Amino acid sequence: MGAMGIDQLRERATGQVIEPKDPDYDQARAAYNAMIDRHPRVIVRCETEDDVAAAIDFARENEVDLAVRGGGHSVPGFGTCDDGIVADLSPMHAVAVDVGAKTAKAQGGTTWGMFNDATHAQGLATTGGILSTTGIGGLTLGGGIGYLARGAALSCDNVLSAEVITADGRCLTASDREHQDLFWALRGGGGNFGVVTSFEYRLHPVSEIYGGPMFYELDDAAAVLRFYREFIVDAPEQFGGFPAWQIAPPLPFIPENRHGEPFLAFVACWAGPMEQGEAVLKPFHEVAPVVAEHVGPMPYPALNSAFDALLPPGLQQYWKANFLTELSDEQIEAQLEWGPKVPTVNSTCHIYPINGAVQRAKPEDTAFAHREAVFATVIAGAWPDAADNDANTRWVRGFAAASASATGTEEAGYINFMSGDDQGRIQANYGPNYERLVAAKRAYDPGNLFHLNQNIKP
Repeated sequence: MGAMGIDQLRERATGQVIEPKDPDYDQARAAYNAMIDRHPRVIVRCETEDDVAAAIDFARENEVDLAVRGGGHSVPGFGTCDDGIVADLSPMHAVAVDVGAKTAKAQGGTTWGMFNDATHAQGLATTGGILSTTGIGGLTLGGGIGYLARGAALSCDNVLSAEVITADGRCLTASDREHQDLFWALRGGGGNFGVVTSFEYRLHPVSEIYGGPMFYELDDAAAVLRFYREFIVDAPEQFGGFPAWQIAPPLPFIPENRHGEPFLAFVACWAGPMEQGEAVLKPFHEVAPVVAEHVGPMPYPALNSAFDALLPPGLQQYWKANFLTELSDEQIEAQLEWGPKVPTVNSTCHIYPINGAVQRAKPEDTAFAHREAVFATVIAGAWPDAADNDANTRWVRGFAAASASATGTEEAGYINFMSGDDQGRIQANYGPNYERLVAAKRAYDPGNLFHLNQNIKP
């Protein structure tokens, strides 16, 4: 039999099949990162698992690239390709919450905002990312660092099962009871093993949080960073927060004459009893004067979506990341040198804490191996004008190099913040689990159909 043609694909798929000749092709192919401009042969807006299987079969039979798009936030552009097929999962976004079991099942095109809407209505949550527009799939498959990680562990640690379409078109359920090797690999191994069409998550009783952003003068940044590294060692695990280099956006709680200036911000999230929130955050007010803040009780989804407007689709973007075993004096010096040079209001560097519940798992428990790391530092460059690409990319690379050379910085980094030019870091990023991941890749995708990712070669 010959390879599947596009007409056959249209007959087989329930969802919309879009070709370059179709009027909505340019909108459908647009990437989150405006640096990425690719022209797929065909895009399938998948509505069912059968649609996903059809897209996989088309790619395999025609020997073309297969890109999988969930939330669409892939800065390296892994959610699209030239002359291949895009399996766009965005129509698949149903979320079903089991209140009694404290679990939720969510389809692969769900964003964290959609997920939070469903779970928050029941007073429940699980660890999501920092933006609510991020897809649950990419974030979870890469580990899943977020506000709740110190108390609830990573997103991938909360996955109870996953429905996966593999390279040969099979639909498998991966859990600790069946296809255990696949289940293990999915939790931190990225999109290397198949298309996850739904995740089942463990939920936690989180409804309101106490927190928000605080802005400090640059002269006080060293004191705040040193305080943070000591505070976070044994802080209650309901506390999740991180320092961030941030140009002040034009928000009403920031003095108007300070808009557009760089600050060290601290974004706090206390998910414990509300009456304790003010006391928990008091030391952050004592370490240095707070220039501006928007701190108080709020629904968890409000914090999870607070920075969405700073990173809309259509910006130029370039990211880097490293894990830290400590926030050393050298690392703080690198932060103080490069952080204040943050080029745009959309750009930032965050230093996420990943101790607490994250470190209770052993490195071999999931594919996310770097349980010894205490922090994940991520440098996210984002800007509107392509004319600034070279200068702003240099800022990201310079900052990343200075951070990487400091004591306590590991060779590895968080794969969800790796760029397309970070393939040389693959083995380090997957750490001691790399060979086991290669074995899983050979078992489920020996032809490397799923290679548009931080790729593990079979």
